[in-house]
Amino acid sequence: MSLSIHTTFLPHTDPDASLAFYRDVLGFEVRNDVAHGGMRWITVGPVDQPGTSIVLEPPALAPDLTDDERRCIADMVAKGAYARVILATDDLDGTFERLRAAGAVVAQEPTDQPYGVRDCAFRDPAGNLIRVNEVR
Repeated sequence: MSLSIHTTFLPHTDPDASLAFYRDVLGFEVRNDVAHGGMRWITVGPVDQPGTSIVLEPPALAPDLTDDERRCIADMVAKGAYARVILATDDLDGTFERLRAAGAVVAQEPTDQPYGVRDCAFRDPAGNLIRVNEVR
């Protein structure tokens, strides 16, 4: 069996701000932008990886959630504790400087982690944690 990651989902709280971050700051291409029922789903992904996508979606859509659960999810998204994605680069310092210069909110500067990874972290406009690992 051969499996690959095709699509993952991250919540957004402002579709236009999320679109600008993932397209203009991270340099991802927009693959789909769908509005329905007052909501919006935006699919983005790395230009050189057409088989891997992130769908930016409105949070807490499940119909069986209570209002308290929806508020809890909104709080967790804002704190960066609900969803995250880890990206990879072969030039962590250069990538960090480019993203910071583009206005990305820095959560952690490049650091050698005790578990053997060198990485940094940013937050997207919704608060999601975006970690960037250096691949050597």
